[in-house]
Amino acid sequence: MSKKSKQPKKSKRLASFSLAVMGTGFVATIPFQGSFLGELLQGGFEAGLVGGLADWFAVTALFRHPMGLPIPHTALLPKNRQRITKTLVSTLENDWLSKESIRNKIKQINFTEKILSVLEREIHSVSVKKSAVSLAEQLISQINLEKVTPLIEKEIKSTFDSIEVSTILQSAINQVLNRGYDEKALDYLLGKSEEWIKKGETKNQLGKLAIRTLDNLELDGFLQFALKSFQHLLNEEKLGSILQNLLLSVVSSLRKLDDTNRKSLLLHIRTELKNIQDDMKLLEEIKKWKDKLIADWEPAEEITEVLQKTQQKALAFVKDSKFLEMYLLPFLTRLLNNLKEDQEKITTIENWIQKQFSNLLEENHSKIGMLVQENLDKLDDETLIHMMENNIGKDLQWIRVNGAVCGFIIGIFLTIIKAII
Repeated sequence: MSKKSKQPKKSKRLASFSLAVMGTGFVATIPFQGSFLGELLQGGFEAGLVGGLADWFAVTALFRHPMGLPIPHTALLPKNRQRITKTLVSTLENDWLSKESIRNKIKQINFTEKILSVLEREIHSVSVKKSAVSLAEQLISQINLEKVTPLIEKEIKSTFDSIEVSTILQSAINQVLNRGYDEKALDYLLGKSEEWIKKGETKNQLGKLAIRTLDNLELDGFLQFALKSFQHLLNEEKLGSILQNLLLSVVSSLRKLDDTNRKSLLLHIRTELKNIQDDMKLLEEIKKWKDKLIADWEPAEEITEVLQKTQQKALAFVKDSKFLEMYLLPFLTRLLNNLKEDQEKITTIENWIQKQFSNLLEENHSKIGMLVQENLDKLDDETLIHMMENNIGKDLQWIRVNGAVCGFIIGIFLTIIKAII
């Protein structure tokens, strides 16, 4: 039995003892009614007995019928249980634990500062370190690459699709001109051309081409006669050699930096390059080619493969002790320090927390009364009376003791007044 449950029984025994003392004293003083002291004590014990009995009746009547007799206006608690319960619930909801009182109490608590203090204290603990690493691993592992891949593919294609052909083309042309790639390309082509021209088979091809061309020429009169005479003097080999040397001479001249024809050719190339951005037909063709290229491109498999490798590398990096000591903890420490120094953010967070508590209170305040009501409804009358007697019985029993003592004192006082009168 608990100490708390023993206290009402102790006070109840004391109250019964005080009543017994008054009753015994009253009976014991009856033979001494002739003396002043006997009447004085009898008057005190009589009043104390009446006061003790009256208070016993009053205290008992709160919980049950005195001596089991159905006296009116007794057993007040069982008879008025519903009204008492309703009043108690109403008092809890509207007075003791009203929304406003709870809200004001919550406002006195700075949750953000307390949370930051706890985080700052626990951030270097072993449990927090393990939890942080475990959380990072779970976040990385739980990424669904199959869902991420289409999003990345869409963004890549969207980015490429948004690129203006004219802008890229102009940028490329500027790079070509600024870095002299046009001249380098010309020199490269001239070099390859010279290699091709020097080949023996090229000379033969040139000779055959020249003969075929001459054979297909149709001139009038003397010119046709002169052409035929010229053809008899030259064969394929000679014509091929002449053309080969002629082309080599042209290429050699074009490779000289100060050659006039070279400068003219480069100027023409550069002019044409600069005018490309104004060629709408060409730009449209390039755009169509780009759009088709993007539409036909299916990089999903490659993207998934890259993401898988990245995911594995990220997991390995997180599991490494360096990640925790060199990256995660310093990052979290800086984050906390910056947050502590930013009063505006702290105020914003605190307001948000207070708002959430206020919303929860608004939505669930009625459940306080409902919970009290439900718990009280679960108790039968006997259990409820027993609980109340255990909690307030000590004070109620002291009412009986006080009634007996006060009655005894008042009885003596009244007896003295009666004797004087």
